[in-house]
Amino acid sequence: MKWVVLAVAALMYALIVIFPGKKSFCALGAAALMLILRVVSPGTALGELINWSVIMIFVGSLVIAELFIYSRVPAVIADSIVVHSPNVGIAIIAILMMTGIISAFVENVATVLVMAPIALALCKKLELDPAYFMIGLAVMANLQGTATLVGDPPSMIFADYTKYGFNDFFVFGGKPSIFFIVQAGMIAGAVFFYLFFARKTSKVKIEQEKVLTMVPSALLILMILGLAAASFIYGGISLASGILVMALGVLGVLWYALIRREGRAKTLALIKGLDWDTALFLTGIFVVVGAVSEVGLLGDFSAFLSRLVGDNVALGFILIVTVSILISGFVDNVPYIIVMLPVAAGMAADHNLKRELYMFALLIGSCMGGNLTPFGAAANVVSVGILRKQGRETSFGQWLKIGLPFTLITTAASSVCIWLIWR
Repeated sequence: MKWVVLAVAALMYALIVIFPGKKSFCALGAAALMLILRVVSPGTALGELINWSVIMIFVGSLVIAELFIYSRVPAVIADSIVVHSPNVGIAIIAILMMTGIISAFVENVATVLVMAPIALALCKKLELDPAYFMIGLAVMANLQGTATLVGDPPSMIFADYTKYGFNDFFVFGGKPSIFFIVQAGMIAGAVFFYLFFARKTSKVKIEQEKVLTMVPSALLILMILGLAAASFIYGGISLASGILVMALGVLGVLWYALIRREGRAKTLALIKGLDWDTALFLTGIFVVVGAVSEVGLLGDFSAFLSRLVGDNVALGFILIVTVSILISGFVDNVPYIIVMLPVAAGMAADHNLKRELYMFALLIGSCMGGNLTPFGAAANVVSVGILRKQGRETSFGQWLKIGLPFTLITTAASSVCIWLIWR
């Protein structure tokens, strides 16, 4: 049965790589096979393996993100940054850092969609090639998406496995946690962008946007405060966390339809436009990885890597970071991180280490590795697609000019922090 389950999981992974646009069908199909083969029962899959709290947090936060874009608050803040910056180079860097900050609390693709019109308008006024600015938006969004529980699906999956709450992403066990480790990467990335854009010393005047409404901002703040409170009371990702975020999302949709009176067509378009593909993908992946764990494959893989590494803790750390970067640079990091979390935890236990040493290395490598290529993360694909609509084709080499050094610099800075704090 181990070989059968391994074959199904490997086939699913191969199909996801070949047909990334059909990843939810691949994952759900593999999950159905696991049920047909009776590796797991339907009751176990629905009641234990699928984390409905994670699904609710993901969907609810997507709604709030869409409404936050609608409110025009991010655009107004970005305009203010441009107006108060001494020159264009500093304005670009500030906007990129703002993109990261938003992405820590709003899904990465939504963040890029928020900031893209601002970047394109600024480049048009200055007659600049927007390619590098747009690439910068994507990689900075991916970087900071790792920093909090609601920033990106891998962070939610990490929190589910480790029982981390919202607050644990900031401080855990009296030590700086993943949020501050990511900020070390952001500072290194900001220095890189400063060297890249600082030569643009002209000043530009823009016509500032106006805020449409503050209600979505209030919903976003309530979500953050609510998750922090639920984390403090219940610990980890609780059912209360999922219900809270989902309820805020439903409240936002009702406000959009009934109070703002945007109409049925726009409300349905808002709901249909959410990333349901990833939600279904996560559902299938939870079942598949649960089946892989059920037959003992994860334990076997953990034992193999521990034997390979031996007593060399540094080698294990470097191996996890490097492999995570390379794999996530070319394929979706969600199934990879779900599979590897128990493996990294097992390796840490075998060496009597704090599990955070290897698990933070896994999270950083798999999330930042997505910046390596134009198809390593959904935000990258969206960024390239926006440029294509503007008549700007982005070559692989052009992406690497930003993506490769940014990935190496930010991952190295964050990895050093992990090693110094958690070794």
